[in-house]
Amino acid sequence: ERWYLQADGRLSREASGPGDEPDEFDYDPRDPAPTIGGPTSLPGGFLRTNAGPLDQRALEERSDVLVYTSEPLDRPLEVTGPLELVLHAATSAVDTDWIGKLCDVDRDGTSRILAEGVLRARYREGYEAQRLVEPDRPYEYEIDLVATCNVFQPGHRIRLLVTSSSFPRLDRNAGSGLPLGQDTEETLRPARQRIFHDARRPSHLRLPVVPR
Repeated sequence: ERWYLQADGRLSREASGPGDEPDEFDYDPRDPAPTIGGPTSLPGGFLRTNAGPLDQRALEERSDVLVYTSEPLDRPLEVTGPLELVLHAATSAVDTDWIGKLCDVDRDGTSRILAEGVLRARYREGYEAQRLVEPDRPYEYEIDLVATCNVFQPGHRIRLLVTSSSFPRLDRNAGSGLPLGQDTEETLRPARQRIFHDARRPSHLRLPVVPR
């Protein structure tokens, strides 16, 4: 099933209308959105305290994280298999990261992360070649969120987070376009990010729904 990003932070099976304005946020590599749980591979004590289906509400309050949420479900919804986020987006930088997080929101509002994926813009056409982006030009990005197996219970909501960092699980994108490993604190560049969800650029989440 396709679940579409819509205005006012909604996530719906219905596609957006032609006039929906894009959502925007500022990404600053000097203040990256932190890793909170999820499929981490972080070392030592940090891994033991910061892995798995942790509550994302503190992250969702940040201005550099966009939140899209469905209406409460009226019946169980099983999602089993590979996940993909198709994102129509633009950045003011020549390179950036796009990160999607799938969450299951309980009746009490707890927002537990189920899956996470990332795409570095320069690798949007594959890892064989690096191609920087044209600033402020919209591109279509296909972001692999790997997979999950979860039954969203009645009264629960499906939530998608979109941001540009998950640090320290993922290294910060400096936004400079320099070859990997050559950035310093002096080359870090903030970026203005735009997410489109209109009829011509329908950003959406592809969920492998299993009929019940």
